[in-house]
Amino acid sequence: MVAPINLQLEFGGGAELLFDGVKKHHVTLPSQSDPWDIKHLLVWIKDNLLKERSELFIQGDTVRPGILVLVNDADWELMGELDYKLQDQDNIVFISTLHGG
Repeated sequence: MVAPINLQLEFGGGAELLFDGVKKHHVTLPSQSDPWDIKHLLVWIKDNLLKERSELFIQGDTVRPGILVLVNDADWELMGELDYKLQDQDNIVFISTLHGG
């Protein structure tokens, strides 16, 4: 079993509006048999934090195009994207670059 993982999740650029306007969430992911990765985290976020219009945040099994994802201040593309194995105390930031007009 993998121990629970504590994370700080941040949503910005308008993405926080999908989460009741709350920008920062301190969460504890429960123990599970497989290591937590961002792909599993997105499912957990959708099931536990996302309040409305999931299609504005999730597309298929990843984030929607136009949402920048940072892992400890580094672009997730450098970290393996969906396959990045989460570490205790990681800071994951989701910033929407899409703005309505």
